[in-house]
Amino acid sequence: MVKTIEELLQTVASYDPTADLSRIRHAYDFAAKAHSQQKRASGEPYIVHPLTAASTLAEMRLPTVMIIAGLLHDVPEDTPITLDEIKNEFGEEVAKLVSGVTKLGKIKYRGVERYIENLRKMFLAIAEDVRVIIIRFADRLHNLETLDSIPPKKQYRVALESLEIYAPIANRLGMGEMKGRLEDAAFRYVYPKEYQWTVEVAQKAVHQQDVYIEKIIQLTRQEIENAGLPIEDIHGRKKHLYSLYRKLIKNERNIARVYDIIALRVIVPSVADCYAALGVIHGKWTPLKGRIKDYIAQPKPNGYRSLHTTVFCEDGEIVEFQIRTMEMHEADEFGIASHWAYDERKNRAHRGPTTPIGWMQQLADIQQEVADKKQFLKSLEEIKIDLFKDRIFVFTPKGDVIDLPEDSTPVDFAYAIHTDIGNTCTGVKINDELSQLDRPLKSGDIVEVFTDKNRKGPNPDWIESAKTRHAKSKIRQFARTNLASWIKGIQGKFIKR
Repeated sequence: MVKTIEELLQTVASYDPTADLSRIRHAYDFAAKAHSQQKRASGEPYIVHPLTAASTLAEMRLPTVMIIAGLLHDVPEDTPITLDEIKNEFGEEVAKLVSGVTKLGKIKYRGVERYIENLRKMFLAIAEDVRVIIIRFADRLHNLETLDSIPPKKQYRVALESLEIYAPIANRLGMGEMKGRLEDAAFRYVYPKEYQWTVEVAQKAVHQQDVYIEKIIQLTRQEIENAGLPIEDIHGRKKHLYSLYRKLIKNERNIARVYDIIALRVIVPSVADCYAALGVIHGKWTPLKGRIKDYIAQPKPNGYRSLHTTVFCEDGEIVEFQIRTMEMHEADEFGIASHWAYDERKNRAHRGPTTPIGWMQQLADIQQEVADKKQFLKSLEEIKIDLFKDRIFVFTPKGDVIDLPEDSTPVDFAYAIHTDIGNTCTGVKINDELSQLDRPLKSGDIVEVFTDKNRKGPNPDWIESAKTRHAKSKIRQFARTNLASWIKGIQGKFIKR
């Protein structure tokens, strides 16, 4: 992490030789002057915070406009300088980004009110321009890393919000490294005892594996090179602590059942090389049954692509391999941020959409739909399940991919295709076998829904098996309409009499 503006400029220049470093330096001087009378709770000069946030953005190889916005992100909120002055000094695009981050800043609500308002503001900001949330992640990460300086109650609130909202959004944006860093920084404040236990378990396991993993890296490199395949990099990846903790809980705290505490990442030039390298590894070591996952042919809903295999290595030890191209690796590390990352090889910045479609549009729609705070609170858990829970991808018989929350059922699947399909659904086949409508689906399932046009509507009991907010709301909506029609019919009979 950079400590000075000189180091920040050096980092940016290392990945973008064409960057206008004078603009970045000007933004730093502008922010330093604006914050000159301010200190952080730790006693440090305030400028340390925006400089660190900008540094995190530079680690992701992001373009100058986002680095500048990172340096200036607290100026309108915490100093007398206005957004108009920033616009005059640095242009409309920078001002727009700073404005978006400011909207996610300090607000007057407390408790549940504050939580709800923060969520709504975040939904809107993401839907308007996803770059805003990336800058906000960098801001939040440094705040989490310096939580020791603030009161315990506030520590817990900020950490919990980061664990429940910020990290899952980073995951949905495919930003694996950012998700892991946010989770680990928040973990120690939300679950301090569990954090300490996980640290001790991880340290012991990693210490035992360090020498062994280095040996496997050398053997793997040798095998791939002997096969005449090009290899760009091979390295070990230690599992993030919170992710490890969740896996340990799922496996009854048995570390022996967690195979990817350290995973080996093999980076090769092309997709064809990925499959060839997989063949080489399987030729050398025996794979575990059911542990080969092809996320290149079938990417995860957040865009993650890689080949995974778990094998019995030397001395019978179990090791996970992740095989990918450099482009896939960068997409895994930085997710949607990689759309704007500067690419030295092509000497340009990748331009991604400022407003991603799909689930992000759902955020904006939900914001409009549940403007009332009480109604929003009732919908909050369903919204969190829909948008932040682990995702599965399920196929229609024609091969279309439907993205659903984990544990979704055929009812959710039917409504995800179309409301009419959900309302007239009578049965389902999963992987060519007749099944129940309340059976939880798994990634890779092929689901065929049977409908009856004469069916009047969904079974009200489906609300118990439906997991998504969309399916639940459609079932409730039909029930309300049906009840209203029945009441009108009864009223009509009384009037006639």
